[in-house]
This record gives sequence, C-alpha cells and structure tokens, in this order.
Amino acid sequence: MNYCNRCGATVVLRIPDGDTLPRHVCPHCGAIHYLNPKLVIGCVAEWQGDILLCRRAIEPRYGLWTLPAGFMENGESTSQAALRETFEEACARIEIDAPFSLVNVPYINQVHLFYRGRLVDTDFAAGAESLETVLVSENEMPWDQLAFRSVAACLKFYFADRSAGRFEFHEMDLTPPTGY
Repeated sequence: MNYCNRCGATVVLRIPDGDTLPRHVCPHCGAIHYLNPKLVIGCVAEWQGDILLCRRAIEPRYGLWTLPAGFMENGESTSQAALRETFEEACARIEIDAPFSLVNVPYINQVHLFYRGRLVDTDFAAGAESLETVLVSENEMPWDQLAFRSVAACLKFYFADRSAGRFEFHEMDLTPPTGY
C-alpha cells in the first residue's frame, strides 16, 4: 500500500500506538490501514455420492479442477458466500449442511473455508470462471489435476469422514510449497 484511501497522502509503515504489528499509517490524517487475510469460501457439493468439480477458466491454475469456491464479498455471511460461489462457478443450487474444513494459508494471507452441501438437482453448468463442470466419484477424482492443495486436503478429509460414517470439522495450516 502506498497511499491513504481517505486523503491520498503517502502512507508509512510503523507500529501505531497501542498496537504490536507494523501497519500502513497516514501521517497526514492519522488513518491506520489494516491489511487482513482474504476469505475463500466454497462447498463440497455432493449428488448421489459424486462430487461437483469445476475446471478453472481463469488464473491462477487455469484448466485445473477445483471445488466451486471464491472470495467472500463484504456484506455476506460465509454460508451465503458458499451458496453464491457455487452458483457463480457451476450454475448449481445447493443446500448447505455444515462448515467442514478450514485451511489456513498464511503465506498468501488467505483462509479457505469449505462447507458440506448437497446439490438440489443436476441442473448445473460452467459459470463464467469455469471451463466445465462435472460430477466425479471418489475413484475418478483427478488428484493430480486439482488446482489447489487446500481443495485436495478438504476432499481427502471428506472421503475419509464419509467412509467412517461421520463428518467432523477439520482445520489445518498449509506451509509454503517448495521453492515458494
């Protein structure tokens, strides 16, 4: 960040009074600009045992498979974000069951939250950010073509829980990939 979004002056990086971390502070108007992690919200949407996947039509990871997910918007809850993102990415309507997997990705300042859900019907299609959408069984899962490690981890938790006959909430931290 270079400029204050209140007055346009050049900001400086310093620890404000009463804080413990460096923040972008405007020396002109005194505004403190907090940069916080972005929330990525998605859903493991199931239909008769199969999982809805989207093939990405955008970067990063163009052409690879993912769960329907994206950045949460201001003014919405996490479950509303999961519903919206699933519709935007896959034109799919879902019913949310419960929060399922939280993946902290601190090296890129993101938190990924995935819900468990069910497709209302099989009327789905590729949205603007997807090349195609498909239902995939556990045995057909394209593990080596998944776009993100958080999605792979979530799906592994999901299939393990489903096999065990009970779903739990999972949390994990991702470390930077080799060479990051």
